[in-house]
Formats: sequence, C-alpha cells, structure tokens
Amino acid sequence: MALERAFRKHELLNPVLRCEDGDQALDYLLGYGKKPGWPQVLPAIILLDLNMPGTDGRAVLDVLKKDPQLHSIPVIIFSTSSNIRDIEDCYQLGANSYLTKPIEYAALEEKIRLAMRYWLNASELPFAN
Repeated sequence: MALERAFRKHELLNPVLRCEDGDQALDYLLGYGKKPGWPQVLPAIILLDLNMPGTDGRAVLDVLKKDPQLHSIPVIIFSTSSNIRDIEDCYQLGANSYLTKPIEYAALEEKIRLAMRYWLNASELPFAN
C-alpha cells in the first residue's frame, strides 16, 4: 500500500497500527490493551479514511469524538473525496484536519511527510494514557 510505504520511507518513530476496516478500528480503540499482539497504549493521532469497508469513517469519527477517553486524540481524515459536504460533515463531527489523497505517489509522500511533521513534531498533543 502506498500510504504504508510513505510512512516507512520517513522512518516514523511512532508505531503504526493499520486497521482493515472501521469495525476493526473501533474494536481496537474501544477495547485497547485487551487483545494479545495489539499495542497497549492509545495512538497519538488517528489517520482515518472516510470510505472504509464496514463501519465508514464518519461513523468511526462520531464514536471517537463522543467517547470521553478518546475524544482528545487528534483525528486526521485522509480521503479521496474533495466534496465540500464531506469536508464540512467531518469537521462538524470533530475532525481535527481533512486531507485529500493525491493521485501521484510523490505528492502523497510529501503530504504524509508534512502532516506527520506537524502532528508528531510541531504540535503539542494531549497525553492519552
């Protein structure tokens, strides 16, 4: 997957957990630390696709922002959609940022680099655990 290659290329120090769908993401986030092999801490940030299989990104975002333990984790929407309605809906649900996925790999890599540099290096994040 292009996104995973971009993360590896920039050698993020933070572990990256990839969920296959919205249901798996919610399963992890709502029950973190309880499954063997899954990280024992909450993520510093969440990169969320809108159009995931199963529970879609909007529904996942809504659950995250309503949960008292998860609501302060920054959620970055990363989607192919540049539809203004999608963008507005996500911000109304509590998204902290909305990025559109570029088609070309080099542009995708640069967008990931800039976003991670901001969220993991420049920004002060709440202590989740």
